[in-house]
Amino acid sequence: MNLPGWVWAVTITAFLVMIAIDFYLVARNPRDPSFRECVAWVSFYIMAAVVFGLILTGTAGATYGGQFFAGWLTEYSLSVDNLFVFVIIMSRFAVPVQYRQKVLLIGIVIALLLRGVFIAAGAQAITRFDWLFYLFGAFLIYTAIKLVGPQQEDEFSENVALRAVRRVLPTTESYHGASVLTRIDGRRMVTPMLIVMVAIGTTDLLFALDSIPAIFGLTQEPYLVFTANTFALMGLRQLYFLIGALLDRLVYLSKGLALILAFIGVKLVLEALHHDGVGWAPEVPILASLAVIIGTLLVTTVASLLKTRRDGQRAPQPTAVPTGTTDDQPRTPEVAMAERDAS
Repeated sequence: MNLPGWVWAVTITAFLVMIAIDFYLVARNPRDPSFRECVAWVSFYIMAAVVFGLILTGTAGATYGGQFFAGWLTEYSLSVDNLFVFVIIMSRFAVPVQYRQKVLLIGIVIALLLRGVFIAAGAQAITRFDWLFYLFGAFLIYTAIKLVGPQQEDEFSENVALRAVRRVLPTTESYHGASVLTRIDGRRMVTPMLIVMVAIGTTDLLFALDSIPAIFGLTQEPYLVFTANTFALMGLRQLYFLIGALLDRLVYLSKGLALILAFIGVKLVLEALHHDGVGWAPEVPILASLAVIIGTLLVTTVASLLKTRRDGQRAPQPTAVPTGTTDDQPRTPEVAMAERDAS
């Protein structure tokens, strides 16, 4: 795709406008969002991605449109896995309920900026070093094998960037509203609000170590990689609140993600061999990739929900129903995590 600069400018400006509107709404009324609100926003971002993909298909062709949809679905499914760690970060830093939206929004913006740098570097490296396809493919297959193996309890450990922030910047012990900076005894200090934003943004970059190679296995077009990643992350904040109660029910999620990563890893290696003149190595069509990704996600979701439903029917029924939730207010991810730990 030889895109003129104005296409990049218009695309980035549109994303910035969407983020600005989102940030304005969050800053104006900080609160835990309702279930209906989460459904509306997640639906909006999904529809925006679908419309973008259809426009791309109509203007650039079905091949590029299929590459975008395959990349977006892959990034979106891998982003769901990030929510487990986001739940742990929120709990560890005891983020007040009304400020969770702001923390997630700014953390995701940080993640977008870092991923942008990562994507630019990856695109340049791939054009100059063809052997990286072998490396990416092997890494994705290795990651898939790890996902299939025994899973350890989710943990959060402070990364290098977060430790550097703590070491360099004086930090208060408690929150001061939604402020990231405050002044105590005449000394300017940062609050835990900044620390948790950095934690979410930089932790997401660690997840990008497998998601970025995965999407480069589906398309080598930087524009498609960038837009697919952006659309996948844009609705992640509302998805956090919407499916927090469903995270524990997606028991086969890691297995499905492992299959997708392994498939893309093999696809990368085969395409690298094909480009190097190995006659028996085929190129996997993008429609086949899209079918594998969609089929795996559907089977994984349905099988997970059926299993948890059967397990729930066999389990003894509780004698009391917890109060404090309504149909309009989703069960928070922290409550879901606590219930899982208690069981």
